[in-house]
Amino acid sequence: MSKNVREAAAHNNARWCDAVCASHGLAGRIDAEAWSVPRRSPPWYPDAVTLRPDVDPEALLARIDVGPGASVKDSFADLDLSAYGFRVLFDAQWIHRPSTDPPAGPPLTPVTTPEGLAAWASAHGGGELFRPALLADPRIRVLARHDERGAVVGGAVVSGDDPAGVSNLFTHTDDPDEIWQAIPATLPGVPLVGYETTPDLPPARRAGFLPAGPLRVWLR
Repeated sequence: MSKNVREAAAHNNARWCDAVCASHGLAGRIDAEAWSVPRRSPPWYPDAVTLRPDVDPEALLARIDVGPGASVKDSFADLDLSAYGFRVLFDAQWIHRPSTDPPAGPPLTPVTTPEGLAAWASAHGGGELFRPALLADPRIRVLARHDERGAVVGGAVVSGDDPAGVSNLFTHTDDPDEIWQAIPATLPGVPLVGYETTPDLPPARRAGFLPAGPLRVWLR
């Protein structure tokens, strides 16, 4: 797959990480090499995301707090951080869905209020990780599926627009395909990117997402 698709996916993911950090009062830094945040990022989020291959590891680590708990998203799976006290947390695959593919449905419902976000975050499991400031960012769409009682039973976040990045997808049903297929219906005609670990790839593939290259997350 084209390096340009992987770079676009990495940039999109870095901007989402930056938005999450900003909602927690953490100012990130982005340049041609990487996105990074100098203080520890919120749970589940990296302290740095590489944006091109062959980034110098020492220069990258100098940008972050490298104490215990530090993590790096190695967007091209080409770093070796083991000499710096890091281990591989997991390997994953960038994915993309061309805008020309027909959408499946039905679409998801946008979350627009702090109360709705709190219910969504509780169902997701992230709790206070997701703060109301995210709703004020026009680049971010928090999407939900509700059952007949109005309870949140699934959802995802879509951030950016060209391409748009899919993250934080979850469901409380036995059918993850339904949420994956609803995302293109919610944003018809928009190219989509994201990443998944190997066990979670099949429903994404069935929804039209294609592999775009490996990534790796390192943890100290």
